[in-house]
Amino acid sequence: MNKAVENKFKEFRNSVTSQEFNDVDFLNKKAEELKDVDPQLSRRILVRVNNLQTENAFKVFKDSLTKEQWNDVEFLVSEKESKNNVLIKNKLEERINILKKLNFSKETLLEKTESIEPANTQDWKKTFKQRAKAPFFLIVVLPTIIFSLYQLFVASDRYESEAQVLVQQPDSSTTLDTSMAILTGLGVGTSSGSDPQILKAYIYSTDMLTFLDDKLHLRKHYTNSNIDIFSRLVWDDKEAFLKYYSDHVTVNIDSTSGILSIYAQGFSPKFSNRLVKTIVKRSEWYINSIGHQLAQAQLDFVKKEHSNIEQKLKTAQSHLLTFQQKHNLLDPTAEGAALQQIAYTLEGQITAKEAELKTARHIMSESAPKVLNLQQEISGLKLQLENERNKLATKDKDDKRSVGDILAKFADLKVDNELALQAYTSSQVSLEKSRIETYRQLKYLVVVESPTLPDDNEYPDVPYNITLFFIVFAMMFGVGRIIYLTIKELK
Repeated sequence: MNKAVENKFKEFRNSVTSQEFNDVDFLNKKAEELKDVDPQLSRRILVRVNNLQTENAFKVFKDSLTKEQWNDVEFLVSEKESKNNVLIKNKLEERINILKKLNFSKETLLEKTESIEPANTQDWKKTFKQRAKAPFFLIVVLPTIIFSLYQLFVASDRYESEAQVLVQQPDSSTTLDTSMAILTGLGVGTSSGSDPQILKAYIYSTDMLTFLDDKLHLRKHYTNSNIDIFSRLVWDDKEAFLKYYSDHVTVNIDSTSGILSIYAQGFSPKFSNRLVKTIVKRSEWYINSIGHQLAQAQLDFVKKEHSNIEQKLKTAQSHLLTFQQKHNLLDPTAEGAALQQIAYTLEGQITAKEAELKTARHIMSESAPKVLNLQQEISGLKLQLENERNKLATKDKDDKRSVGDILAKFADLKVDNELALQAYTSSQVSLEKSRIETYRQLKYLVVVESPTLPDDNEYPDVPYNITLFFIVFAMMFGVGRIIYLTIKELK
């Protein structure tokens, strides 16, 4: 039954607002309305009203007390005895228990504090001397203190400037029409993935170091006597100089975008900025030069070959023209065909006249004028046919060549001319393609971020260096201690 009443009360609570659920007058009114309909729920609402009244009464009571009274155990005990409300008594009992526990903790702490006698000066000095002789202090703590003093007061400040660059190539398709792009097989120009790696290798190279030293007196800057001895360049040989330079210049490549981030350290903000600017400018020159030199060498070779092929074409054309002028023939092949056609025509006419002569002899005598006339015509045609055939077979008067020889020589010269012309056309295409390839291989450096002028020193990173120094020495001490104890145990 109680569970059913609680469920109804829960439904009632969900049906009203929070303000209404904490309003005594509203709850009294609801209890009065439900008194006849649901007496059990009405009584449960009145319990809620009683609790609210008690809480309000306790709150009024608490607000009427001062801070000292609220924290006074004896006062709260007396107030508890004077109250008749059970809930108020329970809340006062809870407060009294809390205060008693707090007072007990304070007394215990005070007793422990009073029981500890302060160490005198002699004991403190003795303890310090003992600890100072301890291996951990000598091997770890003392070196860390010395290193910290160096990092804080001696180490020279190093400033770092940064720049970001990107190697790019022009878009070849924007300079060509569609037919030429298809002919040369070119599309959109893209930079090679090895370009950033090549540029990185050049920045770390001896050539770049030599250029920077000539331009900025880099060695003089790094060996300045104002720099502490552990930070400046001490050795004067080239290998040490290159190693020192590589330690103070960093190049990172973004594998996704191909952007190179160049970091360079100097012992003044302006010098580090000048150093990065000079590296970027020299890198731009290097990127342009490597592509241009390769393309120019290829173009020079193709131009030379094209010149040779062009000379061969001119020679072939000259030989053909000389041959035509010598024999007064525009096209010997066409003229030979014409002579052959004339011979074929004469043979046809002879055949026709001979047939006509045979017919005439059947009806006429040999002395008839028509027969004699046909015989003369046939003789004339045969004579003419022989002359035409002699033109094709007889030798030329000047060089003793027949017409067939002349035609064969002309055909050879014509083939040589056509082959030379085809070679010239192919060479011309190769030359144009090489010129376009030269343009494609031209590269340039895009500055994504200009060299920065640092406001504060980037190195040394004092907290990091000291922490790392201490951890490393502590680990070394720990490993050495374990080895020592192991050896001692084995003995």
